[in-house]
Formats: sequence, C-alpha cells, structure tokens
Amino acid sequence: MADKKGFKAIAKYLPSSPSKVRPVADLVRSRSYVDAIAILDALPQKGALLLKKVVKSAAANAMNLNKKLDEEQLVVAQLFVDDGPRMKRVWPRSHGRRDILLKRQCHITVVLDEKVGK
Repeated sequence: MADKKGFKAIAKYLPSSPSKVRPVADLVRSRSYVDAIAILDALPQKGALLLKKVVKSAAANAMNLNKKLDEEQLVVAQLFVDDGPRMKRVWPRSHGRRDILLKRQCHITVVLDEKVGK
C-alpha cells in the first residue's frame, strides 16, 4: 500500500513479463531519483526503459504538485511490479495439436518521496 505522503505514478498493461522487470526494479528501489535514472540509463533490459518512464512520470508529478522540490531531494520510496492480465495465443504444433502461448503483462507503481535529513 502506498502512503498518503509521496508522489505516485502508475503504468498499467505494459508488454513485459513481471519476472523480467522485477530484478531491474530491485536495483533502483530505495535509491535517490538521480541515481535511479543513471542506473536505468545504463541497463540494456527492456524493463529498464519501462521503469525509467514511470520514475520520470512520478518525478514530474512531484515537481508540478510541489514547486519547491528539486530532483536531488527525491527518493524512490516504493516500487511495485505486479502481474497484469495474460493474453492467450495459440501456437500450432504438428499432427493438428496446439500449444498455448501466454503473453504476460505487468503493472508498475512508483512512489517518490522527499529525502529525510541529509
């Protein structure tokens, strides 16, 4: 659950498996905003690009709602990567059989908050 304090951004129905995005999310959780963006820029995974967009959106929400905040004051307080719906697709196999291909989706929630102390 997100606290009442903090600035939140949610991205839903992203076309990537949550199990592939979660290891990237673990790298930036509880880091400062500047460090998190630097880490996500350096990573080659698709999940890093998706996370970077959501973190930047939460930062934009923070800057617009509170004019006194600066980027250096923000910290990734909470970061969730949840399962989204799965699309089922049919993959033809030999002898008239088929396999079910699950295309997984994820929901990403980011909560940024101010640094406590220095």
